[in-house]
Amino acid sequence: MTAAVVLALGVGIYALRLTGMLALAPWLRRPGVEAALRLVPTAVIAAVVALQVFVQGDRLALDARAWGAAAAAVCVWRRQQLVVVLVAAAAVTAVVRATGLAA
Repeated sequence: MTAAVVLALGVGIYALRLTGMLALAPWLRRPGVEAALRLVPTAVIAAVVALQVFVQGDRLALDARAWGAAAAAVCVWRRQQLVVVLVAAAAVTAVVRATGLAA
């Protein structure tokens, strides 16, 4: 029973997506729409990162993670390598937590 339900849902989702792609294909090929759609993954990743950094439970949290994210942002702005960005963010977060600068 479970395998049949999973298979039926998979086929249904595939058919729904295929129908949407076929129906919207002419609209999706417009240059303006293509340019906007290229920005969607970046916006989604930025939103997920912002939620992980600045939200704790159901409230805004400006703690050591925010300091680490700020250090990473400065490193990215200065066009540092990925390893440098990660090490700087981790080091700043660890120092802030160790010294208790952010609650």
